[in-house]
Amino acid sequence: MKQILVYGDSLSWGIIPDTRNRLAFEHRWPGSLEIALNQKGCACRIVENCLNGRRTVWGDPLKAGRNGSETLSQAVESGSPLALVIIALGTNDFQSTHQNGADASALGIAALIDTIRASPIEPGMPTPAILILAPPTIVEPRGAIASKFNAAHERCRGHVEAYRNVSRSKAVHFFDINSVTGPSVVDGVHLDQNQHAAVSQALLPVVRTIVSF
Repeated sequence: MKQILVYGDSLSWGIIPDTRNRLAFEHRWPGSLEIALNQKGCACRIVENCLNGRRTVWGDPLKAGRNGSETLSQAVESGSPLALVIIALGTNDFQSTHQNGADASALGIAALIDTIRASPIEPGMPTPAILILAPPTIVEPRGAIASKFNAAHERCRGHVEAYRNVSRSKAVHFFDINSVTGPSVVDGVHLDQNQHAAVSQALLPVVRTIVSF
């Protein structure tokens, strides 16, 4: 059985837009993807390590533990042997507590790639393949998170191409979620249940190509 680590934020954790509730395992994209892979005869387990508010390499001044670079190495070591690590981060880099543009966030992604490759896995265990997901492009935020993501739709412009370029330069796999869906119309940031299903369906052939089942 292959193990796949999903290292993400609330878009992968499955928060229901404009609530504090969570989609069930089978309805959020990592869980739906695990089920679909196993139904295709690809024996796997997806290890979800997703935290609301997680950034790439920046901390949240109001809530501890949101710097993704600080716990990624341990997550890789703990989950090993891993066939694949999927990095699904970036949205929170554009919160109003930061003034990051797309290029800065892409540098954060590059640092995470380096962290995975330098993780102290046990001797003889494989260095996992890496898949970078470009999150949905933020539209003007609405609802309870509007102030938290004030002007994020402007700061995130160009993030897809920036992430694509970093992925190419680091020789890792890349997938743009915007190719199958944008963000929820409810809050302009997260994913609705049907959008999680679309992401899962789109990633199924991508993951099957990367991982030798």
